[in-house]
Amino acid sequence: MSVRLVVHDRGRDLAGVVHEGESWAAAARRTVASLHAEPVPVDLSGEVKQFLVDHDNRFTLRAMTRGDLPVVTRWRQSEHLHRWWASDGDPTEERVAEQYGASIDGMTPTRMWIAEVNGRSVGFLQDYRIGDYPEYAVLGPDPDAIGVDYALSEEWSGRGLGARVLWAWMCRARNRFPHATAFFAAPDHRNAASLRMLAKAGFTEGLWFDEPQEDGTVDTVVGCALDVRRVLG
Repeated sequence: MSVRLVVHDRGRDLAGVVHEGESWAAAARRTVASLHAEPVPVDLSGEVKQFLVDHDNRFTLRAMTRGDLPVVTRWRQSEHLHRWWASDGDPTEERVAEQYGASIDGMTPTRMWIAEVNGRSVGFLQDYRIGDYPEYAVLGPDPDAIGVDYALSEEWSGRGLGARVLWAWMCRARNRFPHATAFFAAPDHRNAASLRMLAKAGFTEGLWFDEPQEDGTVDTVVGCALDVRRVLG
């Protein structure tokens, strides 16, 4: 059965189908039939995959620097984020610098990113090869999958931007990890907004499992995976 899609572009709804062996992203580009248009996801969770050609907003990623730590600390201190990161400890400037500094400096397998919309910082992400962390590799479905954690700042949440931020990361990660066949995220099972964001970006929910936290507690999380070739090509 063919996968159907719709690309919304300046008031037009362009309908298409995904050909055999074609990714959803490639089918959306073909449906638009323009060298200057790059469809981005609106909602890939339904039977009809919905994309948008956004002529007004530009979503980008850049490497996090130590100069970003004050604003990252402010984001982490907001109740919006702290409730999901509480097991990491009190997000003081010193604690946040300790948590992210080595990765910013390239001393760990994890890489840190700042997400921007039209040049304004809206959140951050971190990515890593699952297998580079043996204590977590046994929990994920594929040690060669690329894991991602993410957070949008409170002032930029609730605007439907999450899937777009993830898509910007996904496209970059596709180039950085050309042999990866899966991306993986594991949000808290109570975090409905995060789970919905992943679904809109093309992730599918899998097993629930208990993940050890830094403070010795255990959180129940939902393993969500994205088939890179099916979605991005």
